[in-house]
Amino acid sequence: MVISSSNNYFKSNPDLLEISSANKINLKKFKQNGQIQIYQSSYRGSYYSIIRDGLRNAALGKKVLLVQFMKGGVKQGVANQLKLCGNLNWVRSSHSYDQYDSEEIENNKNLEKSIHESTYELWNLCKKELVSGENDQIILDEIFLAIEMKIIDKDDLISTLENRNIPGDVILTGTDIPKELLLMANQITQLRS
Repeated sequence: MVISSSNNYFKSNPDLLEISSANKINLKKFKQNGQIQIYQSSYRGSYYSIIRDGLRNAALGKKVLLVQFMKGGVKQGVANQLKLCGNLNWVRSSHSYDQYDSEEIENNKNLEKSIHESTYELWNLCKKELVSGENDQIILDEIFLAIEMKIIDKDDLISTLENRNIPGDVILTGTDIPKELLLMANQITQLRS
């Protein structure tokens, strides 16, 4: 039987219009998650193209979160995020490894503790944002170095990515990427010099 878009059929068969509330099915709108993209390089500081793409997306009206785990120098931290293009929140650690000489960090346990706490504070922000659904793209720059240094737990990252609620892509960068995360990725790009 073919039913036309005309209301005549339903007027002549009013019982088809009555829907019992007991038979209604509550449908939830399924929100599709974006891809997990991994960018790997043999050296640090090679991800400027990803930052550029984040800025471009923000300028096009997408909400972007860019978190740089191992960059610092601007005393930024979670409380002092930069907002660019009206849509990009750029967050760096308030204390990072890049701000200090490695020997200075090794000789000062309080400084090392402060750096770890600042980096972990960024991770807590990321966890909230990954499940909030408020961003169109999230970039986690050098998160794999934070895992390698045992500041962020690899299993915590995996669990958070599995439970993410973001319509756009999550981009992760780093030099030494755990195999479990490579297996989760929809796209892996190896950057070469």
